[in-house]
Amino acid sequence: MKQIYLTSAYLAPINYYAKLYSFPHIVIEQHDHYCKQTYRNRCVIATAEGLQALTIPTERTGEQKCATKDTRISSHGHWQHIHWNAIKSAYKNSPFFDYYCDDLHTFYTEKQTFLIDFNQRLQALMCEWIDIAPEVSYSKAYLPTPTTDQTLDYRERIHPKVDFTTDPLFQATPYYQVFKEKYNFQPNLSILDLLFNMGPESLLVIERSLKESGK
Repeated sequence: MKQIYLTSAYLAPINYYAKLYSFPHIVIEQHDHYCKQTYRNRCVIATAEGLQALTIPTERTGEQKCATKDTRISSHGHWQHIHWNAIKSAYKNSPFFDYYCDDLHTFYTEKQTFLIDFNQRLQALMCEWIDIAPEVSYSKAYLPTPTTDQTLDYRERIHPKVDFTTDPLFQATPYYQVFKEKYNFQPNLSILDLLFNMGPESLLVIERSLKESGK
C-alpha cells in the first residue's frame, strides 16, 4: 500500500498514529461533511476517575452541511481551560508530563479558529515528539471511494463507535500507565497518554502495535 486516507483528528488515538508512521503517504480528508461525536473534535484520556472524553465545541452554521475544512471552533464554555485542566490533572504524575507540558499548554492559551488547522498543528507537534516525519497532504476534493490497490480508506474506520480491535493493521501493545493498577491497561487512548507515560519509547510501542506495515 502506498497511501491511506484519514480524517482530521484531535489528539488522535494510537492506532491513528500507527498509520502516520507505517504508510509512505497520508491523505487527510478535508472536504468531507463535518460530523460530531468523532475523533475530529474528540480525544479520550485516562484519569483518576476512569476514561474521559474531551470534546472541542464547534460553531453552528446556517448551512445544513459544513465541510471539515470550514468548521470553526467555538469559544463556548471555556473549553481550552477545561481541557488543559483535565490533561494536567490526569498526567501531572506521569513520567514525561513536565518534559512536554509547556509546549502543549500553548495550544490552550491561544485563540483557535479552524478545527482542521488546530488539529494539524497539534499533530505536527505529536509527530515531532514521537520522532516520526509522515508525508501528509490534504484532499483536493471528496472521493466517495478512494480505495484502490495502492490506497486504503480509513476515514470512518478510526472512530469512537468502531471497535479498534477490528483494525487488521493494529494490535494494542500494553505499556506503563499511571492508573494501570487501578483500572488495568486501557488500550488505544489519545496519543497524549502514550507520550506522557512512555516519552522517547513511544515509537517502540507503536512499532510493536503494527500487525502489518504500509511501507
